[in-house]
Amino acid sequence: MRRFCVLLFFLLFGVLVTDIPAYTQTVLNVRGIVVDGVTDAPIAGATIESSTAEVVSDEAGRFAITVAQDDTVLRIVSEGYFAATVSLTAIFSGVSNELQVLLSSNTFKETVQVSPPVSISERPSATSVVAEEVFEAAGSLDNIFRTLDTLPGVASTGDFGSRLAVRGGTPEQNLTVMDGVEIHNPYRLFGLVSAFNPETIEQFELTAGGFGAAYGDRLSSVLVVDNRIGRSDFQGSASISATDGNFVAEGAVLGNGTWLLSGRRTYYDVVAGLITDQNLPSFTDVQLHGNWEFGVGHRLSAFGLSSRENADFMVNKEDSRNTGNFLADAGNDLISLQFESLFGATTTSRTTVSWYRNTELISVDGTFESLVERSNTEDDQIATSLTDVIFAQKLSVRDLAVRQELSLQLSSTHTVDSGVELHHLTSNVNLSITGDRNFGVANPSSARGGTGLPGRLDSLLTGTRGGAWLQDRYTPVPRLSIESGLRVGWSTVNDHVVLSPRVAATFGLGWSSRLRIAGGFYAQSPGYEKLIQSDYFFDLSPASVENLRHERATHLVSGFERDFGGSVLARVEGYYKTFDDLIVGQLESPKARHERVARYDFPADLRDHVSDEAQITSVPTNGGSGRAYGVDAYLVSKVSDARLTGWLSYAWGRADRETYGLRYPFEYDRRHAFNAVGRYRLGTQWSVAMTGQVATGFPYTVATGLRVSAEEENIGRLIPKRDSTSALVYAVDFGSPANLHRGRLPHYARVDLRISQRPGGESGRWSWYVEVINLLNRDNPVEMETQLVHAPDALVPSLVESPTAGFPILPSFGVRVRF
Repeated sequence: MRRFCVLLFFLLFGVLVTDIPAYTQTVLNVRGIVVDGVTDAPIAGATIESSTAEVVSDEAGRFAITVAQDDTVLRIVSEGYFAATVSLTAIFSGVSNELQVLLSSNTFKETVQVSPPVSISERPSATSVVAEEVFEAAGSLDNIFRTLDTLPGVASTGDFGSRLAVRGGTPEQNLTVMDGVEIHNPYRLFGLVSAFNPETIEQFELTAGGFGAAYGDRLSSVLVVDNRIGRSDFQGSASISATDGNFVAEGAVLGNGTWLLSGRRTYYDVVAGLITDQNLPSFTDVQLHGNWEFGVGHRLSAFGLSSRENADFMVNKEDSRNTGNFLADAGNDLISLQFESLFGATTTSRTTVSWYRNTELISVDGTFESLVERSNTEDDQIATSLTDVIFAQKLSVRDLAVRQELSLQLSSTHTVDSGVELHHLTSNVNLSITGDRNFGVANPSSARGGTGLPGRLDSLLTGTRGGAWLQDRYTPVPRLSIESGLRVGWSTVNDHVVLSPRVAATFGLGWSSRLRIAGGFYAQSPGYEKLIQSDYFFDLSPASVENLRHERATHLVSGFERDFGGSVLARVEGYYKTFDDLIVGQLESPKARHERVARYDFPADLRDHVSDEAQITSVPTNGGSGRAYGVDAYLVSKVSDARLTGWLSYAWGRADRETYGLRYPFEYDRRHAFNAVGRYRLGTQWSVAMTGQVATGFPYTVATGLRVSAEEENIGRLIPKRDSTSALVYAVDFGSPANLHRGRLPHYARVDLRISQRPGGESGRWSWYVEVINLLNRDNPVEMETQLVHAPDALVPSLVESPTAGFPILPSFGVRVRF
């Protein structure tokens, strides 16, 4: 009877509840998902608020929350996104039983950055790399540029350097920005080491093309470096690698702030100093970063950097004719202040003021055996010419800059970004070349001592360049995002103003896939600060620069990408670029060519050895153009706790240049490149990382033959050069500009292996690794070395070409301790 009564009570209660009108119910359970409004990627950790409850979205972006009958909206907040409100009308009316919340990304980062396992950029051609990936990639040597080299469309110009050629662009066409500050020299130790300490970096993002209006004055790519702020609890780390030692400490400071101090220094020079008086190439790098928060959404950052590089060593072996002194001294100093503000839920502002100075001095005074000049005498001591290498170059760049960025969310579908930046630049070049010129380079304007460089130059260039931009991000429907922008750039150096319209769009196709396009016009002003990374040197004295126009480029990028569960991203992109008004060295004028040829006093049977074709000089002109096009593929998995992580990339591309009425391959044209970067965890302590690279070789200029060398008499005439036996001395002849880049190096292939251990597991305080770069000890062709050797059965020496300049098999190591 008791059970019957209970059952009857619930039946009656159910009938009564059913008969009650719906408006008398006080609460309702609402479900939904929070996603990025551009990429459709789920957003974890978003806060959803109603009048009765507050919940957080899970890893898949989903949530369930209780709302009251009189609630009309939900408020959704997530770090890195603008706050949003969502109407509940569709839920209460029965039209929908689940909400899809689209959040618009905030242009400027907040104090805390929440990143998904695979960072999905708002733009095509953008790829993020976190600092830990730099540490863990085999062959990186803790250098971000060696990691970027494994991304699609990116080619390192050499094994021992860090300069990159991106999708048919030259190294000086790449822009590097750290926390809103343009970095003119991002290298240390002549490029062997990066200027960026991975221990202090949050992430790197490289945009290989089609970048937005917020960045300018470069034609090819943008690398954005985000420093991390110090942690409030005192901690630090110390590490040592094959190149340097590294120390980092961080903690809290008065006023709700944090600080981060780091220092790096080479140590091999200290060890060598105990047994020799040589000052081997070394560097010291110190950084200090402070951050203070003022209420919600207001932050002040102060950053200081100072680095010094130097070398001073002698070459003087008893069994060699090579003697000389090499001196190098370089410095980089940076001070910046940055203030970020969030006004309400719709407006953000960031102001950056910076002072940057880069100085470089290189001096060589020595006598060395020449590889490209000799007679055919059998005795090498007699036949091989000695070259006097005597030059000094001092370059300094000072940049006082201010950058103001403002973002305003006009509505749930419109976000407007605007800004302005100004750079007051003072640059000076002092060049002196009194020794012999380098006949081993085909282009006389080569920065490696080409014959077209001036003997003496003292040039001071002062001016202001700037840019202003306006950019609108419009989301008319949830799956479509359109970004249109306009940038105005100007420079008082050449008194030119350029307009650069740009556009990008993303269309969500469902199933976490997207179609992206981007395009625009880009411009680059002339300046000595670009020559820091250039292969060529130009006399940019005020009289020369005022006649130059901005270099120009157009970009068109189209791609498809899809993410799988937030942990794997696949992307395929096609691109097309054009280049116009590129700065190149002028050809000799008819008068200058006639005066040069007239100095030769060669007998009639040797007149053919005097080049009477116009040569390239270091006088600049807008005489170059070109194009680049190709297809890139990228597959990446970055789940931190997965056994296997890494990425695969493949790039097919073509790039050429048209100069002096000739079309020839771009010097870093690479038709095919495949990279595989992976790390496999063998347990909680051990892991194995491997990097494999296979690529077609770069173009190079093939030597056309030999020519008789000339030497200068006291009266200024040039006569045939002879050795001590009166035999004629010959030099390599690379022909006229029509012969540039007509050959191609053999393919490049390299495997790097790293084995790491963290004895305490993921929570361990110390770790170590050993690695081998170029594990297979392949003699990779990065450059073609041309030299002359004795030919017993001929009247002239033989010309031999040998691929060189690649990494040998190179063991490396590293130890890191955290405290």
